[in-house]
Amino acid sequence: EAAAAAAASAGFRLTAVRREPAVRLQHGASGLEPLAWSEDHRVSVSTARSIAVLEQLSDVHSGGQDMVIHRTAVPAPAAACMLKVGPKKEVAECKEKFASSVDPTVSQTFMLDRVFNPEGKSLPPMRGFKYSSWSPLGCDANGRCLLAALTMDNRLSIHANLNRLQWVQLVDLTELYGERLVEAGYRLCKADTPCGELGDFPEFQRRHSMQAPVRMEWSGICTTQQVKHNNECRDVGSVLLAVLFENGNIAVWQFQLPFLGKESITSCNTIESGISSPSVLSWWEYEHNNRKMSGLIVGSAYGPVKIIPVNLKAVKGYFTLRQPVVLWQEMDQLPVHSIKCIPLYHPYQKCSCSLVVAARGPYVFWCLLLISKAGLNVHNSHVTGLHSLPIVSMTADKQNGTVYTCSSDGKVRQLIPIFTDVALKFEHQLIKLSEVFGCVRTHGIAVSPCGAYLAVITTEGMANGLHPVNKNYQVQFVTLKTFEEAAAQLLESSVQNLFRQVDLTDLVRWKILKDKHIPQFLQEALDKKIESCGSTYFWRFKLFLLRILYQSMQKAPSEVTWRPSHEDAKILISDSPGMGSTEDDQEEGTSKQASKQSLGDTGKGVDIDDTAEDSLHQSSDSGGREPMVEKLLEIQAQIEAVEMHLTREHMKRVLGEVYLHTWITENTSIPTRGVCDFLMSDDGYDDRTARVLIGHILKKMNKQTFPEHCSLCKEILPFTDRKQAVCSNGHIWLRCFLTYQSCQSLVYRRCLLHDSIARHPTPEDPEWIKRLLQGPCTFCDSPVF
Repeated sequence: EAAAAAAASAGFRLTAVRREPAVRLQHGASGLEPLAWSEDHRVSVSTARSIAVLEQLSDVHSGGQDMVIHRTAVPAPAAACMLKVGPKKEVAECKEKFASSVDPTVSQTFMLDRVFNPEGKSLPPMRGFKYSSWSPLGCDANGRCLLAALTMDNRLSIHANLNRLQWVQLVDLTELYGERLVEAGYRLCKADTPCGELGDFPEFQRRHSMQAPVRMEWSGICTTQQVKHNNECRDVGSVLLAVLFENGNIAVWQFQLPFLGKESITSCNTIESGISSPSVLSWWEYEHNNRKMSGLIVGSAYGPVKIIPVNLKAVKGYFTLRQPVVLWQEMDQLPVHSIKCIPLYHPYQKCSCSLVVAARGPYVFWCLLLISKAGLNVHNSHVTGLHSLPIVSMTADKQNGTVYTCSSDGKVRQLIPIFTDVALKFEHQLIKLSEVFGCVRTHGIAVSPCGAYLAVITTEGMANGLHPVNKNYQVQFVTLKTFEEAAAQLLESSVQNLFRQVDLTDLVRWKILKDKHIPQFLQEALDKKIESCGSTYFWRFKLFLLRILYQSMQKAPSEVTWRPSHEDAKILISDSPGMGSTEDDQEEGTSKQASKQSLGDTGKGVDIDDTAEDSLHQSSDSGGREPMVEKLLEIQAQIEAVEMHLTREHMKRVLGEVYLHTWITENTSIPTRGVCDFLMSDDGYDDRTARVLIGHILKKMNKQTFPEHCSLCKEILPFTDRKQAVCSNGHIWLRCFLTYQSCQSLVYRRCLLHDSIARHPTPEDPEWIKRLLQGPCTFCDSPVF
């Protein structure tokens, strides 16, 4: 038995490897859980002045082996947040009265409570962020995640990154909730007793505690039914945001998707949890026999944990609990620091179940919930002996149920749930960050959506028994999976979207750039998938591997590409009038500059054709580089073939939409005839589905062509290239990769990795064209901005 247990634990052995770069923070981390990783691969770090947002990209145009990170920030508001507890003049008088009260229980309580005094005065200012939470994927106008941010002075707001470079505040929920309380007379319902006078200190405290947020969490996306003007019902996506307040009340906001601002708020309902001194909140979402149930898990600073029923009116397919479910009722003074709810499948009971884990001091409390014929079964216990210090952060991989906890001494524990006949047990192992980063202190951890990376906030640890003089806060990354595990997960993925698995593709990218070849087992497995399934996802995965392989064989630039050179300055001087330069000198200077430019472009995100020519020129200088030239040309030909296949498949989809949604002789504004001719122009392309579809469309069009015209000279724009349209007068327009229309405007969108461009939807577009324009990039699955 001991040998079997040792073999089982060896099977879960984890080797953490450091992943560069380490991102240094401009300000110290703040809040209880300062780190969060979104479903669209953005890491938010709560600091004393802003929320630093680190977006992970799997860049196919860069040959560097480091992780590619795009960095933005959400700044903290300059003005302090003042909660609405009454008229400004009356509030000022009450504050002066309480501050000068002869009763020390009133004056000291008032002066030391930062909810009453957010501006500080003699105390340090309450700047920075307390907590941040990411919404599910698909909530903003670009189909990405929203960020809910809670400041130290109790301002709760929702932000969106609409243009990739700037974060925009969409709504201030603290202000809106305060206005609702003022209209309701600071009562939850009309049956409540009228509120007291603001001059009474208990009433003053009550009005603050009922609108001072502690935590907030997003639900999953649910479907609601909306009645149209003609009494037809249509399904509309919505998302819920639960906000936990100091007095134990929970406000549940319902937002219609995509969330655009105040006008997208559908409703706000307040629930009384009955929890005293609440500390943490999490959603419980359970699915059983196609019936969905939901509730809110609330933890207390005194120890209890329970699930509160949430009545989701007008939400399709949702049911609720009849009464609260107590998961842990002991008032043992172990505060609940963090709660995670993980949906799993029980292999013995053959049904879905929910695993709830909560960090309580140095222990992990777990509770297994499953619904059987007898009702709701609850199994709970504690995992002890994990840390010698309290747990400061906890995160969970929702794909396999693995839980990670960390204490401030730089020790991380990995807990893997293993089901038994009755409940479950945990296999856990220690990850010493000191063996990866050296002696460090940890302040927060977060796991990537697919479990490939662990992000850690670190500062310097003790050296020779002494604490460091200065603290440098950094976000560092360690790997949790090997290349083989990442490749296998990508091949067997049910998501079939490269953008939603960026952490896995980054591990594959790192391996190929290091070894400069694609492993044989991955090539063979991918070819089998393409032959058996034919899904465009595997073709996009193949295109990704070929592009990374191409970048790995590029010659690295000999110097920094952005640094100006002295030779460029000499060229400018020789070209200036009055210097007497000869034509030979000018030609020599021009050739030097051109060669310098081609060398610098090799490391940038430029077109494949340009980099291929540059690498050919560089490699032809030495006679021994001929095999490399042939290899590059072969890879380039494979890339072009895969891109053409993906283009044809998307063209077939566009033509299918045209056929389904247009009447006879109707101009769709999509160059239908040009797309049909482009598909059939290659004699080697023989797709019976495409031929039948094109035959039906041409019969429907009745010999009409509906060509596009250049907006500058009114000449016809022929469809000879999938990327651009050129009229007879030489005017060049880029083509939208989603609809293949020419983008004849100064503003257009581009995919995240700059693969393709797309036009903006217009009010004149029918719904099916707007739906096409909402799609991701056909080459890399990235969203379009």
